[in-house]
Amino acid sequence: MERRTRYRLSTRLLILLCLMGAGLIVTSVIIAMCPTMGTLVQVSVQDVLAFVVPAIAAMGIFYHRPLHAMCLDRAPGWTVVTIVVLFYIVSLPAMNWVVEFNKSLSLPAWMSGIEQAMLQAEEQAAELTQKMLDFQSIGMLIACTFVVGFMAGLSEEMLFRGAMMRTMQDSRMGNHAAVWTTAIIFSAIHMQFYGFIPRMLLGVWLGYLLVWTRTLWAPIIAHTLNNATVVVLSFLTNRGYIPEGYGDTLGIPTAGAFPWLATASAVASVAIAVWAARHYRCKTT
Repeated sequence: MERRTRYRLSTRLLILLCLMGAGLIVTSVIIAMCPTMGTLVQVSVQDVLAFVVPAIAAMGIFYHRPLHAMCLDRAPGWTVVTIVVLFYIVSLPAMNWVVEFNKSLSLPAWMSGIEQAMLQAEEQAAELTQKMLDFQSIGMLIACTFVVGFMAGLSEEMLFRGAMMRTMQDSRMGNHAAVWTTAIIFSAIHMQFYGFIPRMLLGVWLGYLLVWTRTLWAPIIAHTLNNATVVVLSFLTNRGYIPEGYGDTLGIPTAGAFPWLATASAVASVAIAVWAARHYRCKTT
C-alpha cells in the first residue's frame, strides 16, 4: 500500500475515529431535523455518513489509492462465496452455543451500574431491531434485506476491515494482531456486552477472510449473509411459516448435557478455516 504521508498508527486511528464521530453527529442532526424519516432511511443515512464516508475519507488521506488500499478493487471468485456459505451453515450450532454462553455471563457486583447501563443499551438496540424487522410484505423484505443485510455489511466492513484493519496491517502490528484488535473494537463499539463474544468471533472470521482472500468483498459477503439471514427468518416468522426463534437452539444442549453438536460444529468450522487459509496461501505463492 503506497502511503501519502507516514502518519503514526495511533494518529491514523484517531483520525478515523474522529471522522466516524463526526459522521454520527451529522447523522443525529439530520434525524432530529427530519423526525418523520423512516427507520430504514435513518439506518441507511447512518451507514453512509458514519461508516462509508469516514472510511473512504480517512484512507484517501493516508493513501494515494484508497479503494486499492481497502482491497475494494478486487472481485471475489465463486470459491470465496462457497467458503462463506459453507462456513456459515457449519458454524451455526457452535455460534448458538457461544451466544447462549455469553448470555449467562455477568459482571462483578461492583460493576453492577455498568452492567445495568449495558442492559439498557441492549434493550434499546433490540427494540430498534424489532421495529425494523416487524413486517410481512415482500416489498419490506427486499428493503430490509438491502438495508440491514447489504448496506450494514458493506458500510461496517469498509470502516472496520477496509480502513481500520488495513491501517493496522500497514504497521508493525502484523496480521493476527490486526485481525483480533479490530474484532475486539468492532464488537465493543456495538455496546452490547451480552453479545460481545459471538460478535468478536464473527469479526475474527471476517478479518481472516480479508487476510486470506485479499478482497474486502469476501467479508462483505459474509457479513451480508449473516445479517440477511436474520431478516429472512424474521419475515418467515412474521408470516407464520416457521416458529419464533427457529434455529436459535440448534447446538444448545439440554441442561447438564455435553454440547456434542456445538463441539463438532466448532471443529468443522476450524477445519474449513484452516483449509481456506492454506488454499489462498498456495494461490499466492
